[in-house]
Amino acid sequence: MNILSGSFKNYKIKTYKSFAYRPTKSRVRKSIFDRLQSFQFNSVLDLFSGSGIIGFESASRGATSISFVENDYKTLMLIKKNAESLIGPNYYYFQNDVFDFIKGCKQFDLIYADPPYGKYNIFQLAQDSFKKLKNQGKFFLECDKNQEPFMDCSFRDYGQTRILYWEKK
Repeated sequence: MNILSGSFKNYKIKTYKSFAYRPTKSRVRKSIFDRLQSFQFNSVLDLFSGSGIIGFESASRGATSISFVENDYKTLMLIKKNAESLIGPNYYYFQNDVFDFIKGCKQFDLIYADPPYGKYNIFQLAQDSFKKLKNQGKFFLECDKNQEPFMDCSFRDYGQTRILYWEKK
């Protein structure tokens, strides 16, 4: 899987098929970051990080602080290993339950969450994450396309994936 744009464009992120995550597809990533055309987000929170590709795409576009939250130790160590080659931003790694982490974390400019479909209360996740956005911050939630939009969000479908989107004004 390659980073699509920015200073780390075409850098290949190492992944393992045996790991239990579902990386965000490149066309979904491209669309999200196209929507953030003038990317000016310093602090990024990548929840349910998996491969870490969203955090790395953000770093490639100029984010200065990327926080990865992943419950699985081996997956988090692979993110850390990939980050060693992507010099520039400050990377932070948290092996935590996402809901526990969100309760005590600081605010961020951009939050992206990609929980396993159907396994978590995404309404609660959205509420908690929205509270942790700075003014003008944006929150993206990846879910199954059958998920009904809620909390006055915008959304877009990509095959079986739906991206719910909020902006804090």
